[in-house]
Amino acid sequence: MTREHPRPVLQPTASFDWIIGSDEPGAAHRIAQETSWALLDRVRAGADPTVVERVVGLASGDGIDDIAELWAGEGTHSLAGVLWRLYLLRRVVSADPEGSAELFRRGAAAAQTIDPVVAGAAEPVTPLSISELCDTILRGAFVGDVGDALDRAASYCQVMSLGSADLADTRDAHDDAHAAHLTTRALRYAGMAQELHAGARRWRDGTLA
Repeated sequence: MTREHPRPVLQPTASFDWIIGSDEPGAAHRIAQETSWALLDRVRAGADPTVVERVVGLASGDGIDDIAELWAGEGTHSLAGVLWRLYLLRRVVSADPEGSAELFRRGAAAAQTIDPVVAGAAEPVTPLSISELCDTILRGAFVGDVGDALDRAASYCQVMSLGSADLADTRDAHDDAHAAHLTTRALRYAGMAQELHAGARRWRDGTLA
C-alpha cells in the first residue's frame, strides 16, 4: 500500500457545514494524490512519534488550512479525500469540544447498534475524551490500519448523526432554525459515515486512489 511520491508540499477549513457536500473544486487531483500518499508513506516509514504527533496536530493549528486547500475537494475514492475527512472531524471537535461531546453522548444513548463501541470514546464522554478520541482515530490512519481507522471514524459519524438528530428533536418546539440546522448536520454526518465506510472498503481491496 505504499507509493513513490515526491516530498509532500502542504499548501482552511471553512466550517464543517460548508465543506461537506460543497461544490468547491479544491486543489488539482494529481497534487492531492501525490501529497496524501507521500505524507502517509513518509510517516509510516519513519515511525517517529514526534513526527506522528506533528502530523496529527495539523488539525488543531494553521496546518489545517493547507490541507484543506489541497484535499478538501477530493472524494472517498482517494486517500486525500478520506484523510481530509479524518482531519475535518478533528477540526470540528477542536472548534467546539463541549458541543461535540454533547452530541456524542446523545447519539450513544440513542444508538441501537455497536457504533458507540466501535468508535470507542472513553467514559464518561467529556470534551477532553472526545478530542482524544478524534486524535486517536487520526493517529491510527498513520500508524495503524487505515481501513480500521476509517471504519472507526464512520462509527463516530453515525453516533454524531444520531446525536444531532436527537438534539434537533428537542429544539423543534423552541427554535425552528436551529432545529433545521441540526437536522442538516445529522444528514451530513450520516453521509460522511457512508463515505468513510466506502473508503475503508477501497483501502482493503487496493482501489483507493
